[in-house]
Amino acid sequence: MLPTRENAEKLLIEAEKCNPGAWGNHSRIAAHCAEKIAKQCSDLDPEKAYILGLLHDIGRKFGIRHLGHVSDGYSYMMSLGYEDAAKICLTHSFHNQTIDGYVGNFDTTKEELTLIQDTLKVVVMDDYDRLIQLCDSIAGAEQILFIEDRMNDVRQRYGSYPQEKWVTKQLR
Repeated sequence: MLPTRENAEKLLIEAEKCNPGAWGNHSRIAAHCAEKIAKQCSDLDPEKAYILGLLHDIGRKFGIRHLGHVSDGYSYMMSLGYEDAAKICLTHSFHNQTIDGYVGNFDTTKEELTLIQDTLKVVVMDDYDRLIQLCDSIAGAEQILFIEDRMNDVRQRYGSYPQEKWVTKQLR
């Protein structure tokens, strides 16, 4: 249900050729964070954590999209038979398993939005989902960031960051 580490790295390099940008390095930093954290947890596999972190934004391969990268990544990983990676492509953007509070543009078709919503309703989130959400929240394109700095980065790129999510993340 997952590619090997080597194949995941090849998938990311291939994806970056299709859509170059800072997202590739962000994914690498998220992967390294996930691996290091997983090494400290007896119930998490560091290799799996690394691969999931590396592929969480793989939907960006298909162009500059906001919510669309979620459905693109999910569909792409499912087409390759990597169900665990597909799940992370979907769950990394939704801490509460709904599209409520999504930060970014809703640039999906009706079919893509339905796919996201329907899958979120039935997916069972686990510690890997939460780990990649955390790592996505602290991984910049050049280094690990304080959560507040990452939220400011998102605010600059997307034009806003909901105050409710800002306060919630700071309280965690």
